[in-house]
Amino acid sequence: MSNSVFQSVIVQLKETAERTFGVIDTDGCVISCTDVTLLGERWPDAALKVSGADHHCVCFGQKTFRAILSSANLFEYAVFCVGDDEQARTCCNLAYIALNNAKVFYEEKHDRATFVKNIIMDNILPGDIYVRAKELHFATDAPRAVFLVRQLGHGDVSTVDVLSGLFTDKLQDFVVSINETDIAVIKQLTGEPEAEELEALAQSIEDHLRNELYIKTVIGIGTVAMHLRELADAYKEAQTAIDVGKVFDTEKSIINYENLGIGRLIYQLPTTLCEIFLTEVFKKNSIDSLDQETLFTINKFFENNLNVSETSRKLFVHRNTLVYRLEKIKKLTGLDLRQFDHAIVFKVALMVRKYLSSREIR
Repeated sequence: MSNSVFQSVIVQLKETAERTFGVIDTDGCVISCTDVTLLGERWPDAALKVSGADHHCVCFGQKTFRAILSSANLFEYAVFCVGDDEQARTCCNLAYIALNNAKVFYEEKHDRATFVKNIIMDNILPGDIYVRAKELHFATDAPRAVFLVRQLGHGDVSTVDVLSGLFTDKLQDFVVSINETDIAVIKQLTGEPEAEELEALAQSIEDHLRNELYIKTVIGIGTVAMHLRELADAYKEAQTAIDVGKVFDTEKSIINYENLGIGRLIYQLPTTLCEIFLTEVFKKNSIDSLDQETLFTINKFFENNLNVSETSRKLFVHRNTLVYRLEKIKKLTGLDLRQFDHAIVFKVALMVRKYLSSREIR
């Protein structure tokens, strides 16, 4: 809530009634006042008394106060009028009506970012989305991309401001703070872009934060939401992209939900089912019986599309040496990685093992 909204109203009130008006917050700090010398003063005892007065005016320190409640019916601000007579009470009630209406108008009618945050956090009923979108003049069917920017380590409070400077269209693009480390960026698109375009935009976000604030981030990208009601799903997909990326794509800082592949499926499986799968695949010996050198060889073999000659070249070993290693793996596991079906099973098994390790399953 902007203090300037309160200030503009109480200045007009002073012109109507020759009284000193102001607003305090829950700590009793004067955040807005017609008498600028009072700004910043703290009246904690007054705030304490107001908080227990519900919807009624209370007098304290030759001033009359009335609480302005939040949407959760909790004391959020209080308007005050200097004086403790009947006229002061009347002026305080009138000021309350004006300031409370201004607050509601500001928060509910003009704070479009709050509306978007309520959608992605599932804090609004689907039917209410249409009503509120009409009030706020939102295009319901416009395509929108959702990026979840997660700061690694301690979050910087300036991140939202820096990203807001990057996305300057306040009517169509939104930068929403989720918690200390997570920020959601909702970007309205002119058409349905390719995945490369979304990843390029994510890269610009990452570069901007690194250059401006020296912050390291990981960014999840959800599928493009073609309707407002799909934003919540797109946000959840961006979350999933980061979570799955932490397990299977640890070197990547930008993860697109649409590119998660089989990792997304494995991440959703019960751990007990994963353990059973590993037991059934490796009947001869456990996958843990393979040493690091052997696992490195296997990963290189997969990276080179099961090509023996290319893999041996990349490993700087003779072709026969690689064939020998593959035969050794076949004896240990019963899987011949030169056969496509066996290679698929082994690849999935490695990913399942990685998933279980991330869940601290041994």
